[in-house]
Amino acid sequence: MKIKGFGGVFWRTKNVNDLKKWYSEVLGITMENEWDGTIIQSDKGNETIFSFFKEGSDYFPTEQTVMLNFQVENMAECLLHLEKLGIPLLKETEKSEFGTFNWIADPDGRWIELWEK
Repeated sequence: MKIKGFGGVFWRTKNVNDLKKWYSEVLGITMENEWDGTIIQSDKGNETIFSFFKEGSDYFPTEQTVMLNFQVENMAECLLHLEKLGIPLLKETEKSEFGTFNWIADPDGRWIELWEK
């Protein structure tokens, strides 16, 4: 058996329409259809990471069981966009041999990691 990639990310929310609007305005992910979703085609050479964190890890809030990570093309442009929309960063930018990372939260309080490789 071979896994070809992720088939999707699904979760519940109290207000689907508000969350769809936020993801469209903030991250450019539009979901204008009857199934309230979208298909994100990965760029050639892009990778998807599947990783476990120990239960007590403080990398993202312990009450949040899953954190989304979106790879961005240009972090500087992304940060300007977030600033224009008034979206605060949750902590300082981190740079390492793995890339540049920033974190924001969606309207449900879910942490989202933004990553430029």
